[in-house]
Amino acid sequence: MIVALFLFLVAMGCWLGGIVFFSFFTAPAIFGSLPIEEAGKAISTIFPRYYMLGYIAGTVALVLAIYFTSVRDARLWWGGAALAIAIGLGLTFYAGAVVLPRADAIRVVSHEPNADPAQKAEFDKLHRLSVILNGAVLLLNLAALAGTAGALTVRG
Repeated sequence: MIVALFLFLVAMGCWLGGIVFFSFFTAPAIFGSLPIEEAGKAISTIFPRYYMLGYIAGTVALVLAIYFTSVRDARLWWGGAALAIAIGLGLTFYAGAVVLPRADAIRVVSHEPNADPAQKAEFDKLHRLSVILNGAVLLLNLAALAGTAGALTVRG
């Protein structure tokens, strides 16, 4: 049980830490120090690894949260954590497998000097959606950790 809990906490820490580091440190530093086209290229090389971290860590955390829900006391707390993780993982898969490829397909065209306004608007819309999804996954990770804290009280 200790090993499973350790792996769960490592998975959650990696997932949440990756989101926080990318969102509040990496992306702002890259966009603050490079021209927008170069920054976009740099960020686009990071995104596949960023989402892979979410896929792996989120899946490990979800499997273990479901396991804890079935074998430990405080099932409501563990179930709430599992639900938050499941929704966050679903949003991560959507962002990485649907939104990212669509944005990548028009990223270069949207930053050209005489870019098609429709493509520029579509890229901006996808970027906003990506930011919203990322923020939602961040909040869901925090909710899952709150559920975990509740589950790990004396009664759980």
